[in-house]
Amino acid sequence: MSTTGPTKNTVKTLWHTFVSSAAWSWFQKVLAFTIFSLVVNHLASQESFPDGDAYRFPLEGFLSSIALCIIIGIIAELNFKFYKKKYFGKKVEIVKIVWFMASTLGYVTLMYIPVNIILNIVTGGQTELYYLVIGLLITLLLSFIMISLLYAQELYNLYQLSIKDAEITIESGAKTTKLTYENIACFYSENKIVYAVQNDGKTITSDFTLNALEERLNDQLFLRANRQIIIHKDAVEQIEKIENGKLCVRLKASVENDAIAEINISRYKRKAFMDWFS
Repeated sequence: MSTTGPTKNTVKTLWHTFVSSAAWSWFQKVLAFTIFSLVVNHLASQESFPDGDAYRFPLEGFLSSIALCIIIGIIAELNFKFYKKKYFGKKVEIVKIVWFMASTLGYVTLMYIPVNIILNIVTGGQTELYYLVIGLLITLLLSFIMISLLYAQELYNLYQLSIKDAEITIESGAKTTKLTYENIACFYSENKIVYAVQNDGKTITSDFTLNALEERLNDQLFLRANRQIIIHKDAVEQIEKIENGKLCVRLKASVENDAIAEINISRYKRKAFMDWFS
C-alpha cells in the first residue's frame, strides 16, 4: 500500500500537469485567433474602423473568420504534430520548416476552395473566380503570419532541445544509461559491439548498431565519419590533411583504442565532413 499510493499520486500529478499545459496551449492559440480576427475584421472595410462615425461591429465577418481560423489552426496543429514526430523531434532545420509551412498552406488551399464554393451555393451567391483567388491569397497570407507567430517559440525550443539538452537512452544487457548529447564524444564499433565514449574517456557498451544510431542522432552534431565510428562535432580536437586527399581527425577524449585514436576521413567524404564541421 505504501508504494502504490505515491506512484498513483505521481501519475495523477503528471497527468494533471500535462492536461493543464495542453489546455493552456490551446487557450493561447484560441485567444490569438480571436485577437487576430478582431484586428483583421476591423481593418477590412471603412465602416468597421472604430473611429468612424458609421462604425458597426463586424459580427458576421468576425464569426466566420473565427470559424476559419479554428479550421486553419486544426490543420496547422495536426501537420505540426506530424512534422514534430517525423523531423523536428530529431533536428530542426530551415528546409523542413519551409516544407511544414508550404504543406500547411497547401492543405489550407485544399480546404478553402471547396468550402467557399459550398458556402456560396448555400447562401445563393455566385462564385466569381477573381474574388475567389483574391480571398484565397489574403487567407494564405494571413495564415502564414498567424502560423509563424504561433509556432515560432515552439520551433525554437525544439531546436534548443535538439542541440543542447537532448539525450539518448543506452541499453546494455540489464543496464540502462542516459547520456546527454553534450557528454558524448563518439560511438564506435568493434567486434560487432558498439561503444559509447563519454568526454571523460569512459566507455559504455550499447545494444545499438551504428546504422540505428545514425538514423536517431542529430546530424548537426553527429557525423558518421566512416563505417566504424560516429563522432560529435565538439569532441574534435585536431584535423590534419594526410596523403591522397584524406583527413586525420583526433578527438579530445582520451581512449586507448586504435579505432578512435586517429580517425581517417576518406577523400570522397572530405568535403561533406568539412561542410558539417564548419
